[in-house]
Amino acid sequence: MRIRQELLNFMHEGLIEAGCDEAGRGPLAGPVFAAAVILPNDFHHPLLNDSKKMTEKARDILRPIIEQEAVAWAVEEVSAEEIDTINILNASITGMQRAVRRLSVRPDLLLIDGNRFKPFDGYRYECVVKGDGKFASIAAASVLAKTYRDEHMRRLAKEYPEYGWERNMGYPTKEHVEAIISHGYTPHHRKSFHLKQLEPTLF
Repeated sequence: MRIRQELLNFMHEGLIEAGCDEAGRGPLAGPVFAAAVILPNDFHHPLLNDSKKMTEKARDILRPIIEQEAVAWAVEEVSAEEIDTINILNASITGMQRAVRRLSVRPDLLLIDGNRFKPFDGYRYECVVKGDGKFASIAAASVLAKTYRDEHMRRLAKEYPEYGWERNMGYPTKEHVEAIISHGYTPHHRKSFHLKQLEPTLF
């Protein structure tokens, strides 16, 4: 049996580090959500992991624990309309930057999940590929971003029940694609995201 790698509490001892991550880069609909989290250096929870590898129940258990025990945390969203304007990579970076700006404590260093980011406001940062499986603060940010986005998509699903967003969260499942073919786009769809199976109908 493969043993899960223990998450690291910091990259550089003595610095205030904020983990940053996003959720929702791949869906056809809905915003991208981003979070920034500063955890205490001794924070540990056995359920904490990359949010994609956690069950929904585990994420829901952890969210209030992270919010209560974090030194500081913030969650921001970037709308589908803005994604279409600046592209999904820039929207993800923008969301993380907005979340960092809302932190009540200014971090000395940002730990960014992934390999791309942009300098802003004089913050030092390090990009960490698959960082949500390596650092506790990034994993915590991934949990907040994922749970807040899923909650948002469930609310939207009540307005647009045909698309099954409470199940697919806006991702391009067969159900979702067939609903777009039958009912067209909503204001929450990302018009810049094109699928080959939609081209004969929508283009």
